Amino acid sequence: MKALHVVVVGHGMVGDRFAEEVRRHDPAGRRVRLTILGAEPGPAYNRLLLPNLLSGAMTEDHFIPNGRGGLPRPNVDLRTGTAALRLDLPRQTVSTAAGHVGYDALVLATGARAWVPPIPGIELPGGERDSTVTALRSLADTRRIGALAQGARRRGGRIAVLGGGVLGVEAARALAARGTAVTVVHRGPHLMERQLDAPAGRVLARAVRRTGVAVELGLGAARWEPGRGLWLADGRLVPAAGLVLCTGTVPDTAIARDAGLKLTESGAVAVDDTLATSDPEVYAIGDCAGHPGAAGGLVQPGWEQAAVLASRLTGAAPAARYLGSGTVTRLKAAGIELTTVGGQEMFAEPGDPELEVLRFEDPARERYAKLVLAGDRVAGAIMIGLPDAAAAIVQLYDRGAPVPADRLAVLLGRALPPEGAAGPAGMPDHSIVCRCNMVTKGQLRTAWHGGAASRAALSAATRAATGCGGCGDDLDAVTAWLTLCDPDQADPAKKEPALR
Repeated sequence: MKALHVVVVGHGMVGDRFAEEVRRHDPAGRRVRLTILGAEPGPAYNRLLLPNLLSGAMTEDHFIPNGRGGLPRPNVDLRTGTAALRLDLPRQTVSTAAGHVGYDALVLATGARAWVPPIPGIELPGGERDSTVTALRSLADTRRIGALAQGARRRGGRIAVLGGGVLGVEAARALAARGTAVTVVHRGPHLMERQLDAPAGRVLARAVRRTGVAVELGLGAARWEPGRGLWLADGRLVPAAGLVLCTGTVPDTAIARDAGLKLTESGAVAVDDTLATSDPEVYAIGDCAGHPGAAGGLVQPGWEQAAVLASRLTGAAPAARYLGSGTVTRLKAAGIELTTVGGQEMFAEPGDPELEVLRFEDPARERYAKLVLAGDRVAGAIMIGLPDAAAAIVQLYDRGAPVPADRLAVLLGRALPPEGAAGPAGMPDHSIVCRCNMVTKGQLRTAWHGGAASRAALSAATRAATGCGGCGDDLDAVTAWLTLCDPDQADPAKKEPALR
């Protein structure tokens, strides 16, 4: 039987995950032949961890998923540095600078691109961006920001970050961790207003300022003046040697639009539950795909979509459907524990006729907790400075489990975790350890007994801690517990000498 030729446009986190899932179902490449077109020159890497590279907590060597380094897989033609220029849907071809590539099925995994606000001074005459201005979307961007920050530190200057959403806060905190003076300029009334209500935003601003980051709220940027800094709408100047744009993203769908594929109001490629577009031979996954059950800007929906589509195209599960993903956001900023759960429900206020809302505020200690329930189930939550409560609430949300009757104990992290006892020993096997990849304790235990007897081996075998990195401590705890329970299975390189 002739292998189905699938062309993947995009070699980011989602496109690479799709290829990995295809080969998991079809290791020898007999059913599916893959051609992957990646615009960037190197292998795929984890964009979510770019702030960790900026802070110095990681090096570029950490950014190759599972340590593959772009090595070839059976019946996979990976073409890095090759941008797709045009789609010809009737002829089923993709045009590149090197020629045309035909396909039986096409997967768009082009992701999103940074939105650049129309602020005078950002772009030079002729359309080129000023060299002191950059977004934070790629390794190349991170290198540019690192160079700007190094120059600013050397001259006693600072970096301005435009945008106080998740990425803006993470970038500012990362720069401050390297000793760079930073100011966040955010036109919204408080930081992360898409994920936080106003009281939580105030607590976050206090925590961010405590780390040494200056914050300007409720003000737009008027213009960028290279060599001087960012002028605000009220006429004040934020002196800065460089400007980092964290002003949001838009789906990167120009090639789909030009081909005539149907787009959503947000500009994403419209897909159904099979991930098919308006052309039945073309599919879309990740941030470029518009599905009503997927929130943009999160990797988990894209990875879940990649798994569904790979199951369908390889024939492993032809009836598989993508029905949506839960929304959990974790801020990756050293010294600040912040987790949000759910969508608009988290903005409900006490007294809501349909939802039960509990709230606790302790701004002096940078703690805030809000729990929104629909019946006895978690519909939304905001947790700052309460990691134990956040972990338990995320488990309840993921499982759709009933919330214990003592709501206050849950809110403050004093209730027992679901099913009874704290720590890995008390976690049921279905408890989720890594949410990005939906890896459970049971899967980790199975992998351990299958020979993955170290933290690194567990991560490679299950993908745990290869997404946002927020579950690293949990993976460490499970690894330590497995080592204690089964020391003979432990990786000899990781074993400690026995006490006598």
